Amino acid sequence: MTADRAEEERTGRVFLTRVIEPGDDVGGRWLRLFGVPEVVRRLREGGDPLPGVNGTRWRGLLARAARAEPEADLAAAREAGARFVCPGDTEWPAQLDDLGDGRPVGLWVRGRPGLRMWALRSVAVVGARACTEYGAHVAATLAAGLAERGWVVVSGGAYGVDGAAHRGALAADGATVAVLASGVDQAYPRGHAALIDRIAQQGLVIGELPPGDHPTPSRFIVRNRVIAALTRGTVVVEAACRSGSLATARAAQRLGRFTMGVPGPVTSGRSTGVHELLRGEAVLVTDAADVVELVGGIGELAPPRRGPVLPRDLLDPDAATVLAALPAARTAGPEEIAREARTTREEAVARLYELRALGYVERHDDGWKLTRQAMLPVRKDPHPS
Repeated sequence: MTADRAEEERTGRVFLTRVIEPGDDVGGRWLRLFGVPEVVRRLREGGDPLPGVNGTRWRGLLARAARAEPEADLAAAREAGARFVCPGDTEWPAQLDDLGDGRPVGLWVRGRPGLRMWALRSVAVVGARACTEYGAHVAATLAAGLAERGWVVVSGGAYGVDGAAHRGALAADGATVAVLASGVDQAYPRGHAALIDRIAQQGLVIGELPPGDHPTPSRFIVRNRVIAALTRGTVVVEAACRSGSLATARAAQRLGRFTMGVPGPVTSGRSTGVHELLRGEAVLVTDAADVVELVGGIGELAPPRRGPVLPRDLLDPDAATVLAALPAARTAGPEEIAREARTTREEAVARLYELRALGYVERHDDGWKLTRQAMLPVRKDPHPS
């Protein structure tokens, strides 16, 4: 492609971000079948509708096209410290092409790092806006752990879990990306203006809508497909059954990405959606190590989880058998102990002297009794796993 043709393609895509709504499969099909220049020409000149839309919708698109000013949008983006990235650019994340005709026409990107490289090692952390303290804590801790392991945390910049995830990554001096349902120069929600500015300074703020555009309910939903496609996997921390974050998880499943959920209290309505995910194909995770084991490379395994090692766990098996044969609350003779341990009297006595040296038993005349040291672990953990 010549430089002039590439510039025409780029300017055309900037124009189309004003005309075609994000996630519009019909518009994406036009670009695939006819190419950007032809679609732009038809929208600018009017005439018969392109296939797949009726006359009413076509007139609406033409009205949008009449107001589109790509040069003004590019100038506004430059003023906001943003750039336009589109398919064919070296910075374009190829995994977004998995969205097919629904892939973004292009992305407005605010921040210094390269989007393509960051997206290669990224995980989405999403969840309820009205999250609990538990949800905010889990999201922040999880994001910080991922950031410390060199993973980019992607979320939507919203209140609740999204904001906690971004803050957790930033607190760990890590990388984070906010995918907005508005123009990247428009902080939404307003209460997160400082947070979004900080993300733009330390990470990336991206979106499909041109500068100055504001979100609508439908744009939040279609935005979620970008979060799902951009990342290796999606973690849902808290979500009710009608939570928008479940749309991200479902998009991730459709795209073949990993889908994970952090369980919450079974009495919490804010975790019912996560629990439904976990009853399906989602994987239960509790920390960053669990997530990395799933989305990371070979050998990036979560450490095994086990209870504390007690001193008696290190006993020789024969000595442990004799120790277990002693009654809990009384003295026993060597014959009784040998019988319960299924060994000889001589072997039992030898092991009892060994256990006395270690502080587990004490001798009372001709009998033997457990010490307090031997009893404490049993009292602390009456039902060992």
